[in-house]
Amino acid sequence: MAKLHFYYSAMNAGKSTTLLQSSYNYNERGMDTLIFTPQIDTRYCIDQVVSRIGLSANAIIFDQNFNFHDYVTDAVLKNNNIKCVLLDEAQFLTKQQVKQLAKITNIINIPVLAYGLRTDFMGEPFEGSKYLLALADTLIEIKTICHCGKKATMTLRLDSQGNALREGEQVVIGGNDHYAAVCRRHHDEGKIK
Repeated sequence: MAKLHFYYSAMNAGKSTTLLQSSYNYNERGMDTLIFTPQIDTRYCIDQVVSRIGLSANAIIFDQNFNFHDYVTDAVLKNNNIKCVLLDEAQFLTKQQVKQLAKITNIINIPVLAYGLRTDFMGEPFEGSKYLLALADTLIEIKTICHCGKKATMTLRLDSQGNALREGEQVVIGGNDHYAAVCRRHHDEGKIK
């Protein structure tokens, strides 16, 4: 039976790199994959998953109205060599979309690997992450480190001077210029160095 896997971490842990490596492993063995990325993530190319270390792959764009089960069902009818579904920035999924991913594993019997943040800069769960934590068959933490050397489990949002922000919209797209992965202590203190 196929499984729904949720790979989670703080910012800059290598989630996109790990996703691209997983897709490459399937492709190298002659199997096709479907890669999805959210429309809201405009940091790089809108229809690609791009890692900070320079790897990239074409991806299918999804928004909050996208139906993963219908799309994958249709794609598999056209290409029965699709053997894995991979999602970048899975925190942006809706509750219904997470249920659709679970349905893909149950009915179509294709594994789904979802990669995303567990919590936002305030330590609150994203909707997609909350339901992936509840429904995924396997939970895998991708680890990264804080500037102090401890495991980073939280993400700080920074203003233009590098000060920690404690309120604001849950979603603000950005990279190292807006966010820092830190341990819980430094998140509570609001310190990046």
